[in-house]
Amino acid sequence: MNATPETIISVRGLKAGYGTKIILRDINFQVQRGEVFVILGGSGCGKSTLLKNLIGLYAPLEGEVWIENANLVAASGNERLSLLRKFGVMYQSGALFGSMTLLENVRMPLDEFTSLPEPVKELAALAKVKLVGLGPAAQKLPSELSGGMLKRAAIARAMALDPCILFLDEPSAGLDPVTSASLDLLIRNLAHHFGITFVIVTHELASIYKIADRVIMLDGRTQTIIAEGRPADLRENSPDPWVRRFFNREPDSGEAETVN
Repeated sequence: MNATPETIISVRGLKAGYGTKIILRDINFQVQRGEVFVILGGSGCGKSTLLKNLIGLYAPLEGEVWIENANLVAASGNERLSLLRKFGVMYQSGALFGSMTLLENVRMPLDEFTSLPEPVKELAALAKVKLVGLGPAAQKLPSELSGGMLKRAAIARAMALDPCILFLDEPSAGLDPVTSASLDLLIRNLAHHFGITFVIVTHELASIYKIADRVIMLDGRTQTIIAEGRPADLRENSPDPWVRRFFNREPDSGEAETVN
């Protein structure tokens, strides 16, 4: 008998925006522990805005973001710090410090947030570097790394404090198909072997089909979620024609007629 899935993230009634400008409304979904969960949608639909609300960079205008058994929106002080330690973030650019080696970049969270002995921090950081396949590049500067290596390095740093959740922002952006496929495999392996929960913002369909257990699709017109489920199921069976066109990479019928 399969165990009942355990919810690790629960978003309830979230409304997000900037000042008086509403970007998203009535956002409700759950992410299960160990799942690779993808947030997708067209340009300008609010994917990045939702991510910033999920990781606490911005406070939602309304609603709650529960991480395990605590509401990140309402948390403060030590409780909030404890919640933030439960996840790591990989930004689209990688956001590595150019004057520091790859190993120093990965070690930085350990220096900042732990009082571990120096040799332990060094070994822990090196273990993360090796885990993403970059052991031989540990002493290189970011400027000496390829685009795919920078993405892997950013994932290693996000894992430095052993979080149970990793948020990845457009991990495949700017990568060639072979490098992107290699990164997809790394994500799947980390999820499978270490039970890490991934929440990934992307619109790269090839990656979505390879890595996603479930997806939600945001829509800029309705400002909310218009589809949720497994990518292949949505491609074939979604009742929304626009969702099916998105997953099948088909042009809007009006655009096709204009071209013809």
